[in-house]
Amino acid sequence: MLAQWALREPRTGAMNFAFSEEQQMLRDSVRSFLENKAPSAHVRELMETESGFDEGLWQEMAEMGWQAMAIPEEYGGAGFSWLELNIINEELGRSLLPSPFFSTVVLGATAVLLGGTEEQKKSLLEQVSIGQLRLALAHVEPGGDWGPEGVQATARRDGDGWVLDGAKSFVVDGHTADTLIVAARTDAGVSLFLVPGDAAGVSRERLETMDMTRKQASVTLDGVAVPDDALLGTDGGGEELLDRVMQFAAVALANEQVGGAQKCMEMSVEYAKVRVQFGRPIGSFQAIKHKCADMLLSVESSKSAAYYSSWAASEGNDELPVTSALAKSYCSDAYFDVAAETIQVHGGIGFTWEHDAHLYFKRAKTSQLMLGEPAFYRKRLADLIGL
Repeated sequence: MLAQWALREPRTGAMNFAFSEEQQMLRDSVRSFLENKAPSAHVRELMETESGFDEGLWQEMAEMGWQAMAIPEEYGGAGFSWLELNIINEELGRSLLPSPFFSTVVLGATAVLLGGTEEQKKSLLEQVSIGQLRLALAHVEPGGDWGPEGVQATARRDGDGWVLDGAKSFVVDGHTADTLIVAARTDAGVSLFLVPGDAAGVSRERLETMDMTRKQASVTLDGVAVPDDALLGTDGGGEELLDRVMQFAAVALANEQVGGAQKCMEMSVEYAKVRVQFGRPIGSFQAIKHKCADMLLSVESSKSAAYYSSWAASEGNDELPVTSALAKSYCSDAYFDVAAETIQVHGGIGFTWEHDAHLYFKRAKTSQLMLGEPAFYRKRLADLIGL
């Protein structure tokens, strides 16, 4: 599934930013699976469970290679790129399927791939690829600072290992993860550690959050002892590693937001065609036409930002810091605006528990703040381009 992004047409010299036929086939396959296996009724059922996901579906996703998509073949993966992975992320955003995909594949596996030793990559990523290991990145603390400067948890040397103390919050799927990747401060700086979810001294509690389709947890570490090889990468290398992981995660989240915004727009257009007031479809009224047109503009603009940042991530392009910040800030606001307008188009029914519009609105709001609010990324973008 080689990308056709940024290829020049031989005759005109124009740039072609289209997905390949194979990539479109992947999208069709993922969408068909989610429509059949994860309809709205099942999403609502999973929202009410403690774990927040369907173990059977998780294994089916692994059998289709979703978790393995962007993991290199030498570590048991499929060896594709972030373009293919983000096609899956976009479709998951469209369906709202509750699953540990973002926490395990986007956050956890990326941290291991970018920062782990060869032994850690080989032992962990193959398990992720086959759906046998779920990861969660635990670096945000109760203060809510998504940057590495917010890390106050500590890790101290103790013989041949480490002892960790501190508290983490907003840990995506942290209550069910097999292994936590914990950020803590050592004498050398911020470092990351692999901590079994059931280790002595680890306590986990699911948080009550606005978006019930994506579970989050608080984690307390009280004298948690881990061996020396639990250090992920190098001692003191966690700050740079976290920054790099957040760039890739921001790209993935932007693509997920595109999927949600696209679905909201489609719901609104369809409703505007069938809802009749004053003897005619509401889509014939200028105010509704304008709302739908604004949605289309937001969705298509978001796609441009998200897809280009996916290309930069896939190519390891130097533009990734800039494109990831741009995509996260723009797509976050665009998704929220589209989701809010979807409720307006639907009128009173859009506010009800029975309608899915509120599920997308809640996801839009929480993902707007996830990994850092849009203002944080706009400031980052301004700094990167020298404003």
